[in-house]
Amino acid sequence: MDHPSATAHRGRIRWLGFLLTVSLLTFWSPPTTAQLVFELMSSNATEGNDVLFLVYKRSDGLTGYAWYKGQTVDRRRQIVSYSTATQNSTNGPAHSGRETIYPNGSLLLQKVTLKDTGYYTLHVLNEHLQSDLVTGELRVYPKLLKPTVTSNNSDPMEHKDPVVLMCEPEIQDVTYLWLINSQSVQNSTRLELSKDNRTLTLLNVTRDDAGSYECEIRNPVSANRSDPFYLNVLSEKTSTGSFQLNVAGIVVIGVLVGVVLAAALGCFLFLRRTRRPPYPAPGQSFPSMRNYYTPTQTFTAGLTTKQKWLLSFL
Repeated sequence: MDHPSATAHRGRIRWLGFLLTVSLLTFWSPPTTAQLVFELMSSNATEGNDVLFLVYKRSDGLTGYAWYKGQTVDRRRQIVSYSTATQNSTNGPAHSGRETIYPNGSLLLQKVTLKDTGYYTLHVLNEHLQSDLVTGELRVYPKLLKPTVTSNNSDPMEHKDPVVLMCEPEIQDVTYLWLINSQSVQNSTRLELSKDNRTLTLLNVTRDDAGSYECEIRNPVSANRSDPFYLNVLSEKTSTGSFQLNVAGIVVIGVLVGVVLAAALGCFLFLRRTRRPPYPAPGQSFPSMRNYYTPTQTFTAGLTTKQKWLLSFL
């Protein structure tokens, strides 16, 4: 649909921005027949968008328009009226502050809500005091957010575990669709869909069922699709082999850790032993201390054997 406009100037209307247009076709017959015919086409809209009830091919000789919420002319439910004589509009009790009427009778409804769903009636009066009514229905649908796929088991065992996939959230008046590896779900004895198509059950899964699963939700005005959910199907051989590999890996890691610890302990003992100063055997004199130094003192020879032993322990 093209994106009509936004300003009015003496019966000519140019619309700027995105508007959902509901067409209203006007015909006028000579006063002798005194007959006005209108056609209003029903429309669907997304919540938050603008809706335009458009009147075109406006006939001369019309004195005014009035819009009502509902299927009858009820002053308590009048939205707005317009007088061609004074070129003034008057808001009615049902005016919400979001409605604007234009000189040709078109009605703009801004930022529609779900509560705006329903019937709208246009009342037209000509200079011969002849009037006509036309009623149309507007349906407003919520903006669809991206759905998500949840599962009771993302790693089922082949030929043993069933898998239940669910499309979240639950929404009224939408259609649920499923895709497997980007392809529409085909009929299968191993697949079951709930009545509303929101739940997909895989019975007796096989490795052929592995892959990506997506759900899509639709209403008459919009659609949205989930991110892929990846299903991994395990077999008994794969599971047993994986367990054995895990056990072997743990054993190898344990052996390597033990070797590293033993080597570290051996190095520590070796370094500690080689760094100790030489001690004299019983009956031998203590070697000269002339070249032994500490960070704060210099020791010289001339000490007794007992004093030398004492220094060696300090």
